[in-house]
Amino acid sequence: MCWPSSRKADLRRKALAQRMALTPGDVARRSDKLRENLFRQFPVVEWQWLHLFLPLQKRNEPDTWGFINWVWGEELPLHLAVPVVQPDGISLKHYELTPGTQLVQNRWGIDEPAPDSINAPEVFPAQLDAVLVPLLAADKTGQRVGYGGGFYDRFLAQCRPGTPFIGLNLLDEPPIEHIADVLPTDVPLTACITPDGVWHF
Repeated sequence: MCWPSSRKADLRRKALAQRMALTPGDVARRSDKLRENLFRQFPVVEWQWLHLFLPLQKRNEPDTWGFINWVWGEELPLHLAVPVVQPDGISLKHYELTPGTQLVQNRWGIDEPAPDSINAPEVFPAQLDAVLVPLLAADKTGQRVGYGGGFYDRFLAQCRPGTPFIGLNLLDEPPIEHIADVLPTDVPLTACITPDGVWHF
């Protein structure tokens, strides 16, 4: 189904319903295709720091553990950073993820490095060579629909100019024409990966 231009709330509802209809096998297969498209279409081996999100399984998010285990299994010279929601409930800090990192679930059920395991220095947005971004839908200008909290827009605005912001979408939907209610603070993607391929903006 190709969605017409619409508002974020409508797109969020439709996309989340479609994603929740996927079986665990669907999520696994589509996540593998996302990983293959990332490594095929982007210079991952040239990056030093890749930021990614850990999946919220109850919402059928892309299983980024496939990306993580691939990097570790191939012993790539690539450092991985993940976000940690701060006590203010609106900001993120970022820390390296290693095979020894202990994880705990935050208030939303998302895995994060446990406070006791955050011994490495904080990873700052300006250090990142690329960011994998969660989303529910995107339009042809790279604007995205997330869950509405604004966490990633605030974070992406802190990254250095030219940093690739790469959305991951488990659905096979192409970008819609236009998201009707984009805000001045919304930060567009530079690309979006779907199981079928890659869209550049």
